[in-house]
Amino acid sequence: MRASGGEPRTAPRTPKKDQGVLVIGLGRFGSSIAATLDRLGQDVLAVERNPDLVAQWAGRIPLVEADAVNPDALEQLGAREFPVAVVGVGSYLEASVLITGNLVDIGVPQIWAKAISSEHARILQRIGAHHVVLPEADAGSRVAHLVSGKMLDYIEVEDGFTVVKMRPPKETQGFTLAQSKVRERYGVTVIGVKSPGIDFQYATPETRISANDLVIVGGHADLLERFAARP
Repeated sequence: MRASGGEPRTAPRTPKKDQGVLVIGLGRFGSSIAATLDRLGQDVLAVERNPDLVAQWAGRIPLVEADAVNPDALEQLGAREFPVAVVGVGSYLEASVLITGNLVDIGVPQIWAKAISSEHARILQRIGAHHVVLPEADAGSRVAHLVSGKMLDYIEVEDGFTVVKMRPPKETQGFTLAQSKVRERYGVTVIGVKSPGIDFQYATPETRISANDLVIVGGHADLLERFAARP
């Protein structure tokens, strides 16, 4: 549909604004978020001003063609009724800042915004974005951790606390967690274990680690790096 008249675009369903997510910009980042939310059954409304992208996504997700740089367009959309908004416009700094500012002005409770540089991120934070994401930088950091050791997955949560999936060091293999004393020796916590052919299990002091297991470990990033570097 269009925000300012014209023939409506088809949409799979009408989102409930008071519990939905407004996604602005259907580039790779925004379209991935909108499509995933829609697939998960979440109420989502995407906003895109590029008619080519609108045509590409029309009928696949709830969608409106509008320019969110214009505050009046956001008012027509009822943007203030959405509890969460995602600004997926990152490549055009001015548009990104103006859209985020518009959402701040109308009082959207949670604003997630994409940034393409640390300077861009600082600007978005200063004007009121609640969460700023740097997809390329975050992905690069994550991959660097993965290629440098035994880690198979790496998620930084907040303030340095990180959760990783990894192969267990040899010194833990064949021992229970109580025997190997991972937490006392390395300052990290084994959260759970996935053994071949067995469902994931939360770890206890009696959990025995084998060479073929995958372990989920949490702790400060620096401590996890040292633990993962063990032979």
